[in-house]
Amino acid sequence: MQETLHQGKEFSQISYTGQRVAGREFDDCTFKNCDFSHTDFSGSSFTDCRFEACNLSLMKLNQVKLQDVFFQDCKLVGVDFGACHDFLLSMQFKGCSLDYAYFGRKNLRKTIFEGCSIKEANFTETDLAQAAFRDCDLDRTVFQRTNLEKADFRTAYHYTLDPELNRVRKAKFSAQGALGLLAKYDLDVQ
Repeated sequence: MQETLHQGKEFSQISYTGQRVAGREFDDCTFKNCDFSHTDFSGSSFTDCRFEACNLSLMKLNQVKLQDVFFQDCKLVGVDFGACHDFLLSMQFKGCSLDYAYFGRKNLRKTIFEGCSIKEANFTETDLAQAAFRDCDLDRTVFQRTNLEKADFRTAYHYTLDPELNRVRKAKFSAQGALGLLAKYDLDVQ
């Protein structure tokens, strides 16, 4: 991985834990069973890439470009996506652990989160319009000044959010899940 440009490559079972792999460009690459926990990818670019069953916990993403990146069955605990470059930022997550991740002030319109654990994550001032949280655990996740217009929470669970502090126009909720909208009132609903 010493080269600066990687196109159409597959990386499997490699470990760069705690190392610096900054300023690299990855185009149409696949990463399988790799360990990039605590790895510094600052200034790198990932376009049309897939990460499958990788450990990316606490990975450093300062000014990293993530364009059309798909994460499946990955561990992304504590990752600060807020540090990513804004230009053409687009990701999807399936079966991932995103606990304690930070997505603040990012445009994540239409992002799909499917079957993910997103506990104690932070979406403050994030644009999640038309995003979908399918079968996701959002326990203690923070939504403040977040655009959730037309977002889909119908199969999400354990979420609480304040409709007075977030834009929720036409967002979709299940009847049971809608109780998470009333949490701040400390009601006893039976």
